[in-house]
Amino acid sequence: MQEDILINWSPQETRVAVVENGAVQELHVERTYERGLVGNIYLGKVARVLPGMQSAFIDIGLERAAFLHVADVWHPPAEGESLSASRAAQPQIPIEKQVFEGQALMVQVIKDPIGTKGARLSTQISIAGRLLVFLPQDDHVGVSQKIPLEQRDELRARLQALVGEQGGGFILRTNGEDASDAELADDIAYLRKTWTRIKDASLRLAPKSLLHLDLNLLQRVLRDLVSESTQSIRVDSGEQFEALRAFGREFMPAAAEKLQHYKGERPIFDLFSIDEEIAKALGRRVDLKSGGYLIVDQTEALTTVDVNTGGFVGARNFDDTIFKTNLEAAQAIARQLRLRNLGGIVIVDFIDMAREDHREAVLAEFRKQLARDRVKTMVGGFSQLGLLEMTRKRTRESLAHMLCEPCPTCEGKGIVKTARSVAYDILREILREARQFNPREFRVVAAPKVIELLLDEESQHLAGLSEFIGKPVSLQSETAMGQEQYDIVLL
Repeated sequence: MQEDILINWSPQETRVAVVENGAVQELHVERTYERGLVGNIYLGKVARVLPGMQSAFIDIGLERAAFLHVADVWHPPAEGESLSASRAAQPQIPIEKQVFEGQALMVQVIKDPIGTKGARLSTQISIAGRLLVFLPQDDHVGVSQKIPLEQRDELRARLQALVGEQGGGFILRTNGEDASDAELADDIAYLRKTWTRIKDASLRLAPKSLLHLDLNLLQRVLRDLVSESTQSIRVDSGEQFEALRAFGREFMPAAAEKLQHYKGERPIFDLFSIDEEIAKALGRRVDLKSGGYLIVDQTEALTTVDVNTGGFVGARNFDDTIFKTNLEAAQAIARQLRLRNLGGIVIVDFIDMAREDHREAVLAEFRKQLARDRVKTMVGGFSQLGLLEMTRKRTRESLAHMLCEPCPTCEGKGIVKTARSVAYDILREILREARQFNPREFRVVAAPKVIELLLDEESQHLAGLSEFIGKPVSLQSETAMGQEQYDIVLL
């Protein structure tokens, strides 16, 4: 697969699209005033310890306190033992015996604040470089599991020799597979220097201070998104192109060679209709080429994807029609998860398949497509109800949560009461008010559609109510009101 990375920069927002063979596969957005926190390191202050939840709330200077679970509290392993082995061997120490209120604690953000939840923290610090990830509190030297098994022992031995007696844990990233010893040594030196700076800042600064700011989106493009299949990285800002090229030449020379300054007259995102893709990624319905379609619903707890045949009637028989639709849907769903940055639990309702070999083929295709995802995913089999359950690691807000907000009219429900339901609510409210107060007149202020219904089809019921309470009821249309909004004014 050949891919291009397009970067659209403006002072208020950076947008990055990963395009594979002409189709948008990933979208990343970072706004100047809403920059993500994942990777940032803070000197936090323990605000509350909750033994019942085995967690603590940590004040790191944000609007909401951040959350630290006992599983994310680091404690030193035994001599010669890796952190993972230590945790497996030892029973978990209760959080109330590890942290206390008012304590200053160095913490790192591992999940951004999402919805009403605060950021999630860990006390195990990791610093990502170009080729390596540095774990300063550990001594384990490891290799990415994405690197072939037969190469790992050799790479681990090379890395161990470079780390030497200075200690610290290092994990070789996938893009460090072909790196020279000199390049690895440079990355080790850079990461150790960064850690020294962080430790010095933790001794100088007051609690709730930021100790280390992770790279911005432009820099993370070079660090995380560029691969061997990347043909070009096109940036539409001359200033950012120069800054990114300087950063790349110092830390990621191979990626920097792929940088290009886009000078075309058309906006860079118009080249591949990316703004249209963003609009589609915010909608519920995703049309498939065959005529079928997906319905994607995102909630606080999980995301559901429903597959439908739509207008696809197939060529041979009903089973083949369903099978082909589900195969196409498996590819489209994997792409939508990346495009929308959907995380957490995902439930996929494929069209029911009678044949076991069809179910296995769809599941195999789905897993194959998910294997291309940079984010960790886990897929189960089909349940007894024919549903497919999976999880996708969630670290940042989804595209919809970043670009949209709940509708003020329906308050995020996605539906509103009918005009008739609102009219009946108004009639009941007038009767309730008439029993408590004795005004000269009741005036109803509501949306035009509701007022029109009260004047027309419900006029007889309104007249009967007015006669029953012995008070006149006047109506006033207000275009600024939503359909469920109304006021009853006592005159």
